[in-house]
Amino acid sequence: MKVGELFKSLVEAVSTRPLSREKIEEILDDYGLKLILCDVALPLVDELKRTLAETLEGRRTPLFDRDAVKKLVEQELTLFLLKTLGDTQIDLVEEARKSQKPFKLLFIGVNGVGKTTTIAKVAHMLKENGLSVLLACSDTFRAGAVEQLGQHARALGLPMVFKKYGSDPASVGFEAVHQASRKGVDAVLIDTAGRMHTDINLMDELKKIKRVVEPSYTILVVDALTGNDAWNQAVDFSSHVGFDAVILAKFDADVKGGAALSVSFISKKPVIYVGTGQKYSDLKRFNPKEYVNSLMSLV
Repeated sequence: MKVGELFKSLVEAVSTRPLSREKIEEILDDYGLKLILCDVALPLVDELKRTLAETLEGRRTPLFDRDAVKKLVEQELTLFLLKTLGDTQIDLVEEARKSQKPFKLLFIGVNGVGKTTTIAKVAHMLKENGLSVLLACSDTFRAGAVEQLGQHARALGLPMVFKKYGSDPASVGFEAVHQASRKGVDAVLIDTAGRMHTDINLMDELKKIKRVVEPSYTILVVDALTGNDAWNQAVDFSSHVGFDAVILAKFDADVKGGAALSVSFISKKPVIYVGTGQKYSDLKRFNPKEYVNSLMSLV
């Protein structure tokens, strides 16, 4: 062995040590608890701990092994999100441009999560990129739903399709798609009722709308502030209706930050955009690396 190699080996021996299973589990238990307190779903935390314990046992790490483990936790979480996103993250503008017209987006989610406002933000984004947009209110159940979406339609200068309360929600979606096809509109954005996600009648209604409209994408809107209920919603909507992607509303106000990880883990669907404020322009592409860095700064 050369002198340089011998010196390098000596430095490594005195400045690193192999991690024992006991030490790994102690550190991971600590990080696991902190992640749970940040609203990361318990099943994800358990899977993360198992994966890292297997990866780390016997590995030589710097004597400040807690920092080394934290770095590996960051890497593992980022890798998980990137896998969930797939090869290419869904860009709704690009998808609308290359789609057969009209590009159809069906938005689902419980009341109060910011679904209608999120629809307005997506409509604004598409319009700002030169695409024509038609809004449709298939929420014929909640009092004020038509008026709420109508306010956004007027503010954005967009046409809207709606019917009287109590009408068949699927017929509103069908009429909107028919009008868009006839008038050459690029994209149709369909709002839906958001009674509790455990309401089987609502789920049946959503399934009918989806069957009639045949959306290009079904998007679940989740309130980032709802904590662990976010992934309960993802479970129910995934099993009953199905969706292709998630938009997290009120992301800027979420001091805990675990909702994005939890929803992606439980549904195996990507978070594609996050709401970052009250303005129509406050919609941002989701960045997994930035997100994980921010989350780990809390733990």
